[in-house]
Amino acid sequence: MVDIEKKLVNYIDGEWVLPDRNNYTAVVNPATGQTITKVPLSSDNDVKAAVKSAKKAQKRWALIPAPQRAELLYRVGSMMKERKEHLAKLLTMENGKVLEEARGEVQEGIDMAFYMAGEGRRLFGQTTPSELKNKFAMSVRAPVGVVGIITPWNFPIAIATWKSFPAIVAGNAVIWKPATETPIMAYELAKIFEEAGLPNGVLNVVFGSGSDVGEAMVADDDIRVISFTGSNETGRNIAGKCGMKLKKVSLEMGGKNAVIVMDDADLSLAVEGILWSAFGTSGQRCTACSRVIVHKDVKEELTERLLTEMEKLTIGNGLDESIKVGPIINQGALEKIDRYVQIGRQEGAMLLAGGYTLHDEKDNNGYYYAPTLFTDVDRTMRIAKEEIFGPVVSLIEVDSLEEAIEINNEVSYGLSSSIFTQNVNQVFAAQRDLDTGIVYVNAGTIGAEIHLPFGGTKGTGNGHRDSGLAALDVFTEWKSVYVDFSGKLQRAQIDIEA
Repeated sequence: MVDIEKKLVNYIDGEWVLPDRNNYTAVVNPATGQTITKVPLSSDNDVKAAVKSAKKAQKRWALIPAPQRAELLYRVGSMMKERKEHLAKLLTMENGKVLEEARGEVQEGIDMAFYMAGEGRRLFGQTTPSELKNKFAMSVRAPVGVVGIITPWNFPIAIATWKSFPAIVAGNAVIWKPATETPIMAYELAKIFEEAGLPNGVLNVVFGSGSDVGEAMVADDDIRVISFTGSNETGRNIAGKCGMKLKKVSLEMGGKNAVIVMDDADLSLAVEGILWSAFGTSGQRCTACSRVIVHKDVKEELTERLLTEMEKLTIGNGLDESIKVGPIINQGALEKIDRYVQIGRQEGAMLLAGGYTLHDEKDNNGYYYAPTLFTDVDRTMRIAKEEIFGPVVSLIEVDSLEEAIEINNEVSYGLSSSIFTQNVNQVFAAQRDLDTGIVYVNAGTIGAEIHLPFGGTKGTGNGHRDSGLAALDVFTEWKSVYVDFSGKLQRAQIDIEA
């Protein structure tokens, strides 16, 4: 078994430092209910110390050529690759997701390191002809300065790499507040950065609650960007406060994602995609499938196949390689899921499977919920519109592709959608008309790749994207540069020769 520190400490200015106040909370393994470490509940004083460190470090870091900054990310990626199994086991212990998913998440961070390291030799701007003689015009990317990232518990290392790696390669300094439920990945990644030789102060980790550390980061005028992944309610609060300060903010929030299954779909493939999308990570993904919008001609067969395959799902501690569905993150999340199941029953939906909490025979203090399937779900029901964030799927019957797309689009979120069909015409109509930021064809709603933008529309976000080249837009400012070598004053739009 892997070793874990009994108490974590903050990482500020290249030093592991005790928090300002002696206040800690337990980090609990959701598979067993056992405390595995304790994490500081830091104060605004810790944030101020991190900001002071980051401001000083960023000025020096920005002057290092970007290709050299990128070399550090290559080292970080290589070290993550060497420690992949170690990191994956720690991730499973603090988060609960099964080991194969944890390995996949660590690999996502490795991929992001190598991808963003490549951008160190690009970070492209633009050159363009000037409208005046003897004048040169171009645009370049400039770092924003100090950025704050606030990451969730469900992807404690992948999402952090989506945000921190592009910020660092672009010449910024980072202050990171990880979720208190899953701080170990932050501790481990900070150690890797330290060993890789990142200059002191370029990355700072401050553990603590959103109400203390998160609010202090949002309020601090020297943090010029807040990149947040989490709940819609918290995101709206952050957006409002950042807006008052004219601070750039990138939000990635919830989803109410649907898989559309048409009458010509490969049902075996559709069932496989639905199971992975709905019950992988116990449904605790912002891209998880929460709705299956199915054509009436195949609904009965699809339902029977789903029920058959759901019975085969193994549930328990994710460190066991035979397990396919792990625990829910904590008791509060477990209770929320069950409340929504009761709401579905009250609304008149028919419960076909699951709908109850359960206990693993070996780990009876863990937090587990049975994979759950509702049918006869009306599009207006709360379980068809609101994010549940658990292993609960609603079957909604439709007559046509047009109706399916309409139902997909009428929720307040717009993160991910999927369609299973063999009809190329329907494929192109769906990818055009589905209003989500991610569209899958003949695949489930999960499985984003790091070289494309990640994010959504409507209540899912505010127009920015994590991952891919789009992530650089969050952590850089565009600067337009004009070089006039005519030796005289030339006035744009005025001194153009006829």
